[in-house]
Amino acid sequence: MDTEKLSFGICPVGRGLARAGDAWSMLILRDAGLGKTRFDDFQKSLGIAPNILTRRLAALVEAGMLERRRYSERPPRYEYVLTKAGRDYLPVLQVLAGWARKHFGEGAISELVDARSGRTITPLVVDAETGVPLSKIPVTLRQPGDA
Repeated sequence: MDTEKLSFGICPVGRGLARAGDAWSMLILRDAGLGKTRFDDFQKSLGIAPNILTRRLAALVEAGMLERRRYSERPPRYEYVLTKAGRDYLPVLQVLAGWARKHFGEGAISELVDARSGRTITPLVVDAETGVPLSKIPVTLRQPGDA
């Protein structure tokens, strides 16, 4: 897959996937959204090999989804904190989770809950202008230069 081409192509889905579309990156962002910031925490939570985690964290920093911050001088240690772009991606993951729960939710599966009330949340994507669920709106794509 030519991620360079996707990163700058006209398709916004391609641009997004090029930056955070692989499973490890999405799971790292999920964990960051749940408050994890340190390499060891990500590794323990995900069971990911250190070399893969190192590459994915670097890619997410380069993509502007995470910020790498030093929290210890000796030895040098870093944490990874969501940027605005990373925080804005969390609802995408939450909608993906809702879709998976609906269509592949048999057996034990976690659920999204309001941290304050404990109420189960069912994610829904709506048009910001009308409030209508996107699943109810027939859509098409307008290419650059189309009238």
